Amino acid sequence: MSIYADAGLPAEYDTLHVGIVLYDPATGSVVDANAQLESLFGYPLDELRTMLADEYSANTYSFSGTELVERLRATADGNPQQFKWRVKRSDGELIWVRFHLSPTVLDGTEYVLAEVHDITDSYVASRRVGLFSRILRHNLRNEVNVIAGCAGKMTTDAEIEDVRRTAETIRATAMDLGGITESVKEIERATTPTEAPRATRRAADAVRDAADRFRDQYPAAAITIEERERMWIRADSAFDHAIVHSDEPEPTVDVTVDASPNTGRVEIRIADSAPPIPEIEIDALDEFTAVTSTSHGSGVGLFVMKWCIESIGGELAFETREPRGNVVHFYLPPKEPPETAT
Repeated sequence: MSIYADAGLPAEYDTLHVGIVLYDPATGSVVDANAQLESLFGYPLDELRTMLADEYSANTYSFSGTELVERLRATADGNPQQFKWRVKRSDGELIWVRFHLSPTVLDGTEYVLAEVHDITDSYVASRRVGLFSRILRHNLRNEVNVIAGCAGKMTTDAEIEDVRRTAETIRATAMDLGGITESVKEIERATTPTEAPRATRRAADAVRDAADRFRDQYPAAAITIEERERMWIRADSAFDHAIVHSDEPEPTVDVTVDASPNTGRVEIRIADSAPPIPEIEIDALDEFTAVTSTSHGSGVGLFVMKWCIESIGGELAFETREPRGNVVHFYLPPKEPPETAT
């Protein structure tokens, strides 16, 4: 029997369209929760009562169960809290929520009452606006400055060969602008909801199909795929954009599909032979990192990868290897195989 058997939320809370949790601020344990919270997190109340906050927090983000408990204790001490959190549902899908914490007393015992709102759609939309603004402020501005500078040089330079080189720079920069525009379109497609349901597919098959399309585009690419465990995911075109993204003309890529040992999610491990991704590029992916003119990252390709994989409920982790090579880990919610699966 729960030690909180006598404490609980009024039955009326089950009619609300917002998740409600009653916490013990000393331990961070869930005392009670309404039906909406169970649906939001994907766990039944009996299971939530036995879980640590780390178990329903996204473990590859800068959030920890310890921080949540600290916020609960601060609230109990008279400092109500409001903050965003990344929740990992029981099926491995990641959602964004907003916590509103306030102190409360039931039968003479102090608790913390949490209102939990699902903000995934609105937060994704706001991040998309922020990214587009970043692209306009930094990437497009810099490229346009190059074009303007080269065009000005052509008007004053009388050397034919030099003019040709300048014209080539203009051409290359214009192509870069076109690539940025296409990346923005990919992000829009990945993060714009559609009515078409996502198909449940065997993860290795989805990877193979994406790799085949990549081979058509880059015949010199050497790609190997190893399926260590059969697992199924829900995937759409956003998965293709994420899996095939590479800037190497002749990439060597080894892909492994397996179950993540820590979470049971589908782990797609992509190891390449490219130069290590600069740390500034990876840091720029963190929406909690302040963006300045010297710390914004030079391209949008990694943003496309990150946003596409997050749009299907997953998350990314990066490793870099010296002197060459990167490893990208995709973690995706596992799905039950369809009845027709073989």
